Amino acid sequence: MTNFKAKARELPNKPGVYLMRDRLGWVIYVGKARSLRKRVGQYFQPSRAMRWDPKTAALIDSIADFETFTVNSEAEALLLEGKLIKDFKPHYNILLKDDKRFLLVKVNQNDTYPQFKFARLKKDDGARYFGPFAHGSAVRLAMQWIRKKYGVLIQGKGGSPKPKDLKYSNYLVPVPLADMPREEYLRRVELACGFLEGANKEALEEIEAQMRDTAKLRQFEKAAELRDVLGSLRDIARSARERKFARDLSPKIDRRAEMAELQRVLQLPALPSHIEGFDISNISGTLSVASTVCFHGGKPHKAHYRHYRIRTVTGSDDFASIAEVVGRRYARVKAEGGAMPDLVMVDGGAGQLNAALAALTSLGITELPVIGLAKQFEEIYTKNVPEMFRLERNSPALHLIQRLRDEAHRFANAYHQKLRKRRIQESVLDEFAGLGEKRKLALLQQFGSIQRLRQAGVEEIASVPGIGPKQAAALRAFLAAR
Repeated sequence: MTNFKAKARELPNKPGVYLMRDRLGWVIYVGKARSLRKRVGQYFQPSRAMRWDPKTAALIDSIADFETFTVNSEAEALLLEGKLIKDFKPHYNILLKDDKRFLLVKVNQNDTYPQFKFARLKKDDGARYFGPFAHGSAVRLAMQWIRKKYGVLIQGKGGSPKPKDLKYSNYLVPVPLADMPREEYLRRVELACGFLEGANKEALEEIEAQMRDTAKLRQFEKAAELRDVLGSLRDIARSARERKFARDLSPKIDRRAEMAELQRVLQLPALPSHIEGFDISNISGTLSVASTVCFHGGKPHKAHYRHYRIRTVTGSDDFASIAEVVGRRYARVKAEGGAMPDLVMVDGGAGQLNAALAALTSLGITELPVIGLAKQFEEIYTKNVPEMFRLERNSPALHLIQRLRDEAHRFANAYHQKLRKRRIQESVLDEFAGLGEKRKLALLQQFGSIQRLRQAGVEEIASVPGIGPKQAAALRAFLAAR
């Protein structure tokens, strides 16, 4: 304790973030401070020991060392604290495990007219997210300025834009959105995205000049409004710099150590530099899909990611689905003479593992190491060990296969959501009278999606075999009304 007290006294009287480590070097607690010297020093004052709650007492007994990061502001410390907690997942932290404390801005650029929306949680929904922003009121005010500046849709809790939103110029755009080429609207969206990423120096200078001009004209109410907007835009710029700062201070992962430990605990013949992971995604057995993701050197190798539609399985049967996709994957690798991975991981327990092993055996592949990782308790199943086992939660090997499993899950879910969205969109054609399955299929084959069909002109639609000009005009009007 004496050494810790002396070390704490040498800390700066500045805001920052501190990390407490145990005797093995693992991060067990992350905290933020307005003054690092005062806050960290409090942990090592004997006079406070009687007032410690059991959790704090256990934490202090476990501290073998600590380190600190100095930042420029409390807001920056708050963002960095949340970032490090999510990265390290310290045992003694119970707060800031997601982004609920911060406001996010998101936009899905796959929509016909992408809208900027506010959110509290980042989801795997195909949208582009900005933030988190430490000052919610500032970003809300700034988003109203972005709406006027770039002519983009800003939605609160509402859903898709209503027909009247597109028909009239009530979003301060030069022309109604329905008459604006989609490419032009997407260009405006991209400019707004750049602004939210911090590319707003010129905008700040423009607002500041306007504020000075209106003040000279004694338009004080307008000048005050511009002053508030300017403050909000500066907060956004500051948040962008703070997020970059937090990324730059992200803990460095020792990928070599992770792979070495994984080789040791699984008794692998070679360092698992090339690992592939599988996951299944479906809802009540419908639209069942699978993913394969690949890690090289402990990092995602996205060029080798693949997704699959499950062909031979009816209903929800994860075991059979794993067997199908593993069989398809390595039958192709074997036929093409490709390199087999050093390790295969399937999301699941003994059932999924045995299904994968059976599929490989049917291909004559018997030496490929395979494990199953069961999500609930992070149990590992392998044919080399009779019973399942668990690794310590701070195990580097566990962190590696967790990242692989989570990436396989994310990739499978993203593909499933894409197919589900496409099916929902395509179902609108079922409501159009006089359009049979053959013509519906012809339209989708030519345009690729309902979204592209909506953007097509009457002549383009009429060029599809079986669709005449009259029906094409009716179909275009039908889609526009929906």
